[in-house]
Amino acid sequence: MYLAANIVPDAATLSSIYLNWSCCMINFTAIVQLVIATSVAFVWIFRLDNIGKEFNEYRLPNVIRNLVGAAKISLATLLVAGVWYPSLVFVPAVLMALLMVCALIAHASVRHAWPRYVPAFVLLLLSVYVSAAALGYGIR
Repeated sequence: MYLAANIVPDAATLSSIYLNWSCCMINFTAIVQLVIATSVAFVWIFRLDNIGKEFNEYRLPNVIRNLVGAAKISLATLLVAGVWYPSLVFVPAVLMALLMVCALIAHASVRHAWPRYVPAFVLLLLSVYVSAAALGYGIR
């Protein structure tokens, strides 16, 4: 009869389990980075007409819309590059989070219904997670 007490893992097994889990965390963070980048690219490239309507509703000039779009696409590109060069990730993730806070403020300024806040809020949370993961915090 094999008792449960006999299957206590040794230090080497625990170490390999931790290494495998940290690998998964890195992959999860990379996936989150790609989700942020894909979402931003989709909205700012393929749905630009909708962005124009929103910025008109916020009464912001086209030059601000263009600057925000260029910043978001640049930051999204850096997040993708950060999959291979992790040192690039922290600053773009923080700046993306800041832009998402600005988006939430813009939605609040025109009193949109709460479902219109959801995409910016989700991207804010994801950006904060990526920022924290870049500093060594994350899913453990």
